[in-house]
Amino acid sequence: MADGRTLRTLRDAADYIMALPQKTSRLPHWQTAVRELMIAAERGGIIMLARVAMMVAIHHGKPAPERTPPAKGHHWGKRKLKRDE
Repeated sequence: MADGRTLRTLRDAADYIMALPQKTSRLPHWQTAVRELMIAAERGGIIMLARVAMMVAIHHGKPAPERTPPAKGHHWGKRKLKRDE
């Protein structure tokens, strides 16, 4: 997160959402995060969905990080055949 904290438990995520201003917490991406968090906590839902929803809400509107192309290395699958020797 922007302030350096880490959300490790469902309780941490719930506390973070409760501390948001009401105007912010009513945005659709935060509502989705709240819904998935509640399902995971109360009904034994899929925690990964809650995590993804929180990540989307936290990083909403920020540009995606630039990706560098992978370095060209040795292609391990390419080898000489007996007939090509």
